[in-house]
Amino acid sequence: MAYLPPSHSRFVSPHGSSAMDYDVQHSPRRCSKTDREFAPGETYYSVLVEDGVELKRLDYAAEAWPGPPEDAFGWWKSQMPDRTAAKKHWAPNDVMLDFWDRLADQPGREDMRYVLTLLLVRRRVFRWEEEKRTEAGQETLVVHCPRRDATYEVPAVLPDDARANQIQEELAELLR
Repeated sequence: MAYLPPSHSRFVSPHGSSAMDYDVQHSPRRCSKTDREFAPGETYYSVLVEDGVELKRLDYAAEAWPGPPEDAFGWWKSQMPDRTAAKKHWAPNDVMLDFWDRLADQPGREDMRYVLTLLLVRRRVFRWEEEKRTEAGQETLVVHCPRRDATYEVPAVLPDDARANQIQEELAELLR
């Protein structure tokens, strides 16, 4: 099961021998179990499950989240944005790519590089290709950068919740 960024994106299924494109939709802003609308700032969980040849997105309020199904394609935890809040603007993509390059040479910041990789996939700077394991057993995310015509293998270093929040704050401070 893979972590996938919460956005309208296209992913190639790692299941089976033939590649299939999936169109992943934005949140419907409602709990799939209770049909209650999410409030601004509310924490919720999203899961992607294969439904025939399509990916189906299900969103759950935190109190209704049963955990990801065993056959889930991927899942993530999000916070419902406030529709009236001013939108924050990130640095230009080239600046973000340069910072991503510099992180490769900074030991101890592999988790930040992984999170920034996911952000760049979400922004469609990188295209998610596949997830694989190295001979040493390290899970790796393979992404392609069309603007550089380059493919990269990024170690999947998943931060815990506290560290993920710290990384998000640090990236926001550096790249906004």
